[in-house]
Amino acid sequence: MLEDLKQKVLEANLKLVEYNLVVLTWGNASAIDRERGLFVIKPSGVAYDTMTAEDMVVMDLNGNKVEGDLNPSSDTPTHLELYRRFSDIGGVVHTHSPWACAWAQAGRDIPAYGTTHADFANGAVPCTRGLTAEEVQGEYELNTGKVIVEEFEKRDIKPSECPAVLIHRHGPFTWGKDAAAAAQNALILEEVAKMALRTESVAAFSAASDIGIEDYLLDKHYQRKHGKNAYYGQGK
Repeated sequence: MLEDLKQKVLEANLKLVEYNLVVLTWGNASAIDRERGLFVIKPSGVAYDTMTAEDMVVMDLNGNKVEGDLNPSSDTPTHLELYRRFSDIGGVVHTHSPWACAWAQAGRDIPAYGTTHADFANGAVPCTRGLTAEEVQGEYELNTGKVIVEEFEKRDIKPSECPAVLIHRHGPFTWGKDAAAAAQNALILEEVAKMALRTESVAAFSAASDIGIEDYLLDKHYQRKHGKNAYYGQGK
């Protein structure tokens, strides 16, 4: 079942290793088949260097395992909530990449400081509120998905305009049109997080620091790559 999608999800998970975004078994990628209402996700705690497409786990949108001999990722309920609430996304990735995690652990958004960020997201990458003790002790991973949705709704952010979020004290989730795009967005997020922290470090030692991209420049860069009249690249 969904053999092609399993292969693509395996490849996206392996990209996380190639991109140096995960160590040990820290991270997971998934992708959804919207027509069938099923998604495929990495198994829990399985080493990347031994994983195969057959190890991938098929889930339905009610959280039931449909196919697979292994347990799905412990973050499956978070992926599930994102697929249910963000209807346009086709793939989800979670990592503990260090630069993005630094912002998440500090409970801070990643501000838009330059055009690299603007090519990725139309504004700051948000950090969610912290989960309450009750949310953590209850359905923790499902509640993690719910606070992501809550944050985007509260700030009126479209998931298509910011394909990433930071979970307070935890780490990043990214998404995209498929698993490969979600993995690529995890890589971009890590680079943006690194640049932002270095920008703040430089500014801290400059008497005439001036950081924070102008709205018109942010909009120009975002629109030229993602807007309806985008002209970056070789066409859509």
